[in-house]
Amino acid sequence: MTKYIIKRLVMAILTVFIVATLTFFLMNAVPGGPYEAEKSISPQAKAALEAKFGLDQPLFTQYLTYMKNILHGDFGPSLKQRGREVIDIILTKFPVSAKVGGLSVLVSLIVGIPVGCIAALNRGKASDSTIIVIATIGIAVPSFVVCSLSMYLFGVKLGWLPTVGLMSWKNYIMPVFALSFYPTAYIVRLMRSSMLDALGQDYMRTARAKGVSETVSLFKHALRNAILPVVTYVGPMMAYTLTGSFIVEKVFTIPGLGGEFVSSITNRDYMMIMGTTIFLATLMVFINFVVDIVYKIIDPRINLK
Repeated sequence: MTKYIIKRLVMAILTVFIVATLTFFLMNAVPGGPYEAEKSISPQAKAALEAKFGLDQPLFTQYLTYMKNILHGDFGPSLKQRGREVIDIILTKFPVSAKVGGLSVLVSLIVGIPVGCIAALNRGKASDSTIIVIATIGIAVPSFVVCSLSMYLFGVKLGWLPTVGLMSWKNYIMPVFALSFYPTAYIVRLMRSSMLDALGQDYMRTARAKGVSETVSLFKHALRNAILPVVTYVGPMMAYTLTGSFIVEKVFTIPGLGGEFVSSITNRDYMMIMGTTIFLATLMVFINFVVDIVYKIIDPRINLK
């Protein structure tokens, strides 16, 4: 286990390094710059700003300087939000996205796993068919459609829920619903398929033959094995939802990291693009690392190499 953890940590660091390197050079390969859209700025002022932030240096020199600063925890200042450090913006915006995303993860797991099990246990019945249809719709319908429909129905037409910001607990209902709709549907389909496979295994027939109760055999044997594919999906799902969906944050005007990331790309804020990309990549790699360790806890038979 120790060797495996060390190996994964080395791979995680290498992955983040590769992502940072590719992002840096691809970002700078796109024509234009952070001050190209500012028509009111003079050539002298533009040159002074580029010199201030080191953008007048050779590209490889900028790369080495940036990577060196990252090792010291310095993501640099934002090129557009004057006077603000990138790390401060991330630490301010991420908790907002994480709160909405965390609630979405809980809703997806709490609803998706039992509903998937119910569909598997009632295979071929009306309840199973209904669940499959709803889950298929959830996977097929884009998130912006879910956002628009929920906003129109519950916010405009019925007037039950607020549609902008996060001022009260009611403001969280529609964003969490929109953000969790797809992963919930996916988990339902995944859990149903995995549970059906587990129910047909020899160990389930053996458990029934030995007189083990249906409840014990389902929870101790079937569910424990059937949930592994869901655990696999939970890794990237958590990274996606915890950082917030860009579309959901834009539609409901949520001041989270997702909206900040989109704005940084639009504004060509190089420092902000690099900072958010590295942060999101690190989060994704870390969550997948934790998921691999959870594998071993759930099923000791798994051999980590």
